[in-house]
Amino acid sequence: MLLDPNIAPAEAWNSWSERPAEMVFLPLGVRITPVLYSSKMRQATLICPPEEIRFGRHDLAGEHIAFETFHGGTRLAFAYEKRDPFTFSGGWERVETGEWGLRYWVVLAISAGGREIAFDAASGCALVEVGGRFMALASTEAPVLVTAHDDAEALAADMQANGYFDKSSRGTRGPTLGLRFNLEMMPRQRFAAAVADRSDLAIARARQALEAPPAEGATLQEGRNAGALDAVRDVLGWNTVFDASRRRTYTAASRIWGLGDAVWFNDQCFAALMGSVLDTAFGRANLAVALSNATPQGNMACLVNPRDAWVDRSQAPHGAFTVWTMYLRSRDRALLDAAFAPLARNQLWWRANRDPEGRGLVSCGTSDVGDAMYKGTAFGARNETGMDNSSTHDEAVYDPVTRTLSTFDVGLNSALALDAQMLARMARELGRHDEANRFEALAAETCARIHDELWDAARGLFANRQRDGGFVRSVSPTSFFPLLCGAADADQVVRLLGHLADPDMFATPFGLPNATRNDPAYRDDTYWRGRIWPNVNYLVWQGLRRYGLDAPADTLAEASFALFRGPWSARRLCGENYGAETGEIDDKPGNDPFYTWGAMLPLMAVAQVMDISPWNGWEVSNTGAPVRLGPLASPAGAVTVAVTDGALTLSGPEGALFTTNLTGRLTHIIVERGLLSLTLPARIAAGTWLRLGEGPSARFLIARCGGQEVATRIEQGCRVIDLTGLPPGDRLDCHFEPRT
Repeated sequence: MLLDPNIAPAEAWNSWSERPAEMVFLPLGVRITPVLYSSKMRQATLICPPEEIRFGRHDLAGEHIAFETFHGGTRLAFAYEKRDPFTFSGGWERVETGEWGLRYWVVLAISAGGREIAFDAASGCALVEVGGRFMALASTEAPVLVTAHDDAEALAADMQANGYFDKSSRGTRGPTLGLRFNLEMMPRQRFAAAVADRSDLAIARARQALEAPPAEGATLQEGRNAGALDAVRDVLGWNTVFDASRRRTYTAASRIWGLGDAVWFNDQCFAALMGSVLDTAFGRANLAVALSNATPQGNMACLVNPRDAWVDRSQAPHGAFTVWTMYLRSRDRALLDAAFAPLARNQLWWRANRDPEGRGLVSCGTSDVGDAMYKGTAFGARNETGMDNSSTHDEAVYDPVTRTLSTFDVGLNSALALDAQMLARMARELGRHDEANRFEALAAETCARIHDELWDAARGLFANRQRDGGFVRSVSPTSFFPLLCGAADADQVVRLLGHLADPDMFATPFGLPNATRNDPAYRDDTYWRGRIWPNVNYLVWQGLRRYGLDAPADTLAEASFALFRGPWSARRLCGENYGAETGEIDDKPGNDPFYTWGAMLPLMAVAQVMDISPWNGWEVSNTGAPVRLGPLASPAGAVTVAVTDGALTLSGPEGALFTTNLTGRLTHIIVERGLLSLTLPARIAAGTWLRLGEGPSARFLIARCGGQEVATRIEQGCRVIDLTGLPPGDRLDCHFEPRT
């Protein structure tokens, strides 16, 4: 009987387990685990992150995986390639030698949940049968020794106890077989594993995969902000694992943190948001995991894992923003249908449970439900912002009667207002107009209260405030979060931007520290006291974009990408947070070095070329600098953006949609049956044109701008529109005959 018969074929082979170098075929529970042994160190390892592995490429479905290992002074380069859903090939190559290769074992440990693995000497393959289905593993060169063990850990223990020159565990059948190779005889090696419904077919397909030459996957972003989308893919790919307790795949906050199958609501939302840029289904799967945190009380639980459930508290509500942004990219109404009801309950839960005085603003708290760790404490209440040790909480007092902190949190209330705005858009799209009106009214009320009550005129910024009146001393980048929900007026924006550029406040080379530089907490440089957080940089960047503040938004995006590239280029690390002065991840202990939301830093660099947001819809940007970006998801399917010789081309699955030499941003792009529409930038230089692709040109009917027909000409079979003289900021609509 198959272990997981409902696993989709695309999710069969991948690096699903807590061991990043291990490949797992989920339906059969088959594991292929590299184990390294150094005689010099007299130590075996199953390759533990982050010290013993450098993460390379990792496609979302495991099509291409690459990494380097470090053990005993020897460095190996591994690469895996998934040939089809049932076959993958792999191999290693010695890069750096730490000792005589004869005494350095590279072992492939094969196991299948206690089922017997057999080595067939005639074919030179390891075989296992599960539920009438067979997996075979072949190698280009036969193993020097085959040994039998209870599991991979026992294999490692055997090598540590007996060294490299020992045959006492030799065997061809057992729960785990070790195919042992040494680097003197096999400094490079290839192997392949295949699954079939007959043993000889599995062997034949494994052998066939060995003969096929390795293929390299395409780069996703070249030129401007090179490697940004590739980094997003690789971080998500490596952190996507199998949740054994719930029998599901998901993108963990970090595969190396060691907290089990933990799901934080916002971490999971951000994973869904990032994943949807690359693959709609991947994003949807992660969103479903986030929504599974919904409680009977109405809130989204802050954290759920097999050992604890923080149902007494939630996290700042960024779910509706995530879902609406994903919907704009996919135009999948089923996404709204699935997410609206639980997110609407969560919004109303906040207002019913975190506003004890009926003031229209909420505070952090911890309800009297469940038995979670930190329930009923000030620290537990702080968890609702996610900024657990932030100095903005230092003056907050926990009230056991109301079960809330004494302060209104500006970041939390801004997120709540934005959430209501996005819920209103979702409801309107679903035809639920009464609910849309209700959420619009709630959002407007919250924004007005943020504007009036959380603005500290003396300091010229938004700040947390005691419910009895006084502003707290410490501030953080959440002072800019009112930009996210549109609560700031023009004068407030001017004063906020002054703090953004002030080196005594928030200006650093890398983005926004989570304590101002003149705050004593900044010198603590511990977690939320002074360090830079990718999710915060990203949310402030979104707020700047909402207000059309493109210059400071671009500055923040560029600083964020520069921050990311330092540890990423040097060691392929992606931080939970970064030192504001050093730009390093592990300069202080306790910071996870490969954290999913760290990829929100390069995500901004992707968006500088193409983005889809609630503010500008689908947009592409042309600075004239060469770039190639994609494929990435869009309402028109998988698209690529390329700039060559100053001209930008947007291409879909059927070829070029259009090419233009216009510089700046084209926003609110619509590509649907019979229509290509976009908003022109505020400045249009003389000699600017837009050329439709061959497919759209063949079906072209008419172009209009400002309600007037626009003349076109034909060049080399394509329709060309002269943009010179068209009204800047107006819409250009191109109409086509429907496809037959």
